Amino acid sequence: MKVILNRDACIGCGACASICEDVFGGDSEGISLLKKEEVSTDEEISLVQDAVDSCPTGAIALEENEEK
Repeated sequence: MKVILNRDACIGCGACASICEDVFGGDSEGISLLKKEEVSTDEEISLVQDAVDSCPTGAIALEENEEK
């Protein structure tokens, strides 16, 4: 699964990083950064989905990888 982050929509609340610190971090201004763009384990997918659901601005999405 691919993690999508719209940094322009991020307000730096930190919810995503507190839910899933292996995937999300923050820059010096508190705006979210992706530590990983791909997640594959059920646990990671579940945590990222929790972050998607918790993001107040809808800045995070989780998408299926395209088959090649």
